[in-house]
This record gives sequence, C-alpha cells and structure tokens, in this order.
Amino acid sequence: MPTPLPELRAKVHAQKTRIPRMYGGIDFDHVPERFTADPAVKSMFAPSIARKPRSEYLRDAEGVERALAYTLLGDAEADAYAALYPEYGVRGLIDMLVLACERGIDAVKDAPPELERFIASMERTPDWLDPKLSAEGARASRVMMAKVTPFFIRGAFIATFMNRYTGLPMALTGALMKGSSVQRVKETASFFTTASLPGALSRFGSGFRAAAMVRLMHSVVRANLLMRPNLWDYRTFGIPIPQVDQMPAGTMPSIITAMRVMNEGRGFTRRERAVVEHCRHQCFLLGVPADLLPETPEAILDAILLYSATLRDGYDDATNGELVRSTMAAYLPSDDSLRSRFFDRVERSVSKVFFKHTFRVSDGKARQMGVVPNALDYAAFAAFQLYAVPRVLAHVFAERVPVANELADARLVEEINELLVSYGHAEYTSDPAKYHALRAAS
Repeated sequence: MPTPLPELRAKVHAQKTRIPRMYGGIDFDHVPERFTADPAVKSMFAPSIARKPRSEYLRDAEGVERALAYTLLGDAEADAYAALYPEYGVRGLIDMLVLACERGIDAVKDAPPELERFIASMERTPDWLDPKLSAEGARASRVMMAKVTPFFIRGAFIATFMNRYTGLPMALTGALMKGSSVQRVKETASFFTTASLPGALSRFGSGFRAAAMVRLMHSVVRANLLMRPNLWDYRTFGIPIPQVDQMPAGTMPSIITAMRVMNEGRGFTRRERAVVEHCRHQCFLLGVPADLLPETPEAILDAILLYSATLRDGYDDATNGELVRSTMAAYLPSDDSLRSRFFDRVERSVSKVFFKHTFRVSDGKARQMGVVPNALDYAAFAAFQLYAVPRVLAHVFAERVPVANELADARLVEEINELLVSYGHAEYTSDPAKYHALRAAS
C-alpha cells in the first residue's frame, strides 16, 4: 500500500524541524517552479511511451499531490548525517561511513547518532523486498554489465541533463569541469556494475558500501547548496536532488524492460521480474521510497510518466549544455593505447544512438543538446550490435546448461572486476571547494 498522503506530507514538513541546518529556511507550502500540473505548460512528458495522454495523469489529483510531495523530499537519514560536515569535515564523514559499512557501527568510536540511524535504515530489509529474487536479478544483469553497459553508460548519463531544474546541482558542484565529468561517469558506472556482483547488496557487500557513499555524496550536495547563503533558489528549483529525481536512473533497466514487454503485450518473465527486483533492491539502499518502486510493467511506466508529466520542461545551455558537452568530451578509458582509443570512438557513437532512441528524444531536443547521431554513429552502432548480440545470446544459452552456467557466470564476474579496476577508485563525494556561486536564473 502506498504511504497515505497526510503521512507523506508530514514527512516533507518534518525535514524543517529534524534538520533545521539544511531545511530551516524552506517553505514547504510553496510549489517550486519546476513542478507543474498545468496542461498548458510544457513538461518532460514523453507521449511516445505513454498509454494515455498527459491530461489524464494530471487529472489524478492524489497522484499529482503525491508527486509534489516527493519533489520536496530529500533523504532524511543521509541528510542528517551530511549536515554534520561543518564539525567533522566531508573527509571525516566519509571515513566514519566507510568504517561502519565495512566493520559495523560499533567499530566507529563515538559514532554520532545520525550515522547510527543512517546505517540502521539500510540494514532493515523491508517486507516488500525479496533478496533472493534480487540475487537472481543481479546474476541476470551481469551479462549486460560486462558486455553492453560500458558502451551505453555515457548515453545514460547525459539523459540526466535534459532538464535545467534537475541538472543544476551538477553544475553548481563543479561537474562542468572535464575531470569531474570523467569522475562522475565512472562513479555512476562503478556503482551499478558493483551492485551486480554476487552478494554485493548484502549487509557487508561492496554494493551496500557503494550505495551508502552515493547517498552521502547526494546529501553533501544538498547540504552545501542549502546551508550556503544565496546559492540555491528553492522557489524555482525546489529541493536539490529530491529522491524522485533518483528514480529514473535507479530504475532505468526496469523502465526499459517495462517498455519492451508493454509493446509486446505481455507481462514480465521470471528473469525480467528478477531484474526489476534487483533495481528495487539497489534503489532501497539508495534511499528511494518504496512508493516510487512499483513492480508491474504498467505501474513502472505510470510512475515515470507521472514524474515527467509534472516536471516542467526547460533547458539552459549555460548549465545543461555545458554538462552535456563536458561529458561528451570526456575520455573515459584509463590509458591511451590503440585499443582504448578505438573503444572510445565506438563508445561515443553507441552512446549517442542509445541516448537518442532509448529515451525517445525528439529531434529538436537532440539538436538543442548537440547530441545528434550521424551516419558514422549509426554504422558504429550496427557494428557494435554484430559484436555484442551474439556474445550476449551465447551467455544466455550457457545459463541453461548445467556446469556451463557456473563457468560462464564466473567468467562474467572476472570481466566485471576487470571493468571496476578500469573505472578506478570511486570517491563518491563532492568537494565543497569546487562549488561555484552561480545564481540560478528563473
């Protein structure tokens, strides 16, 4: 059952008293400009994947109110911990969190209660989550993580820059710089790749620790933006990186799978349902509320469509454009060998085609962002498919053969660990010194 609306509104307003350092100056009764329920105002709604028009979503009064509440909701546990950075420093918060993840909260001397509550919120497995099914989903995801995702991750990353209201925090935290773009892409790839490893999302797994670090990074961004005067215009942009903004990235495999099965007029197979559960497990550890993590194809698409139907359209070249350009210009391989340069060229083309067609980006929006695939890009994508599809299918076939399935999975784990080495050590943090005093234009 979804959280009752009065309870959800109470959670939103409680942020003001629970974490006054961050939220004391926020008027949670104010509807930020980013949120719109006006059918006459253009939103990020994508008619090409919708089963009904935007107007029908907007007529769902409770659904719209729920979407507004989640637009104003941060991460209570991680935010309270991040708000301690003036006393401990960001490095101190990271060190205590890493130790608590690796050895338990008792290993942290004089651990602040905010850290105890943060870790405890991740340790409590909710009733709606099936860890065994999630483990099946992680195993099913490994072949894509090893064989395909390295070619798609840049395209998935720039999809988060299509909107000025959701992209601004990245601009203000120094992510416009080329080196930061490389770091952020690799951090994103590292988290989702790590999460697919055996046991990664268990209490002392590497994915659990990575999720905690991602949450801290997001909360430090919120803390820096909200605790520094004149840096963030909440009346225009709402809460920085609200939990609802993390839903599209965290559930991307679920959304893509739901779109496919809906087009085919069927429900999820066991394997597909397992992948969805794995996404839900990842998102739970990232602090995304259960209400935003439905299970069925119809509900998954309705959730993302209601979100996009209430997110005002907007694109600012000074922020979004620079984010896209710095990300597209970033050289991701860890060395300059001929093989790495070839991978870089193919990956850029594949990412552009993936971005354009997976996210149903209109020609106008693609031109606006400067990410328009050309004939060479499509040729590279076709060649990539000829390379990747047989390998994926061979692995899927091997999964059905006793003994061979274990050998094939072991090989995928080796490949994923090699990928993680190439991504380098993910810091999962935000350097306050890099924040730019940009004033958000309304």
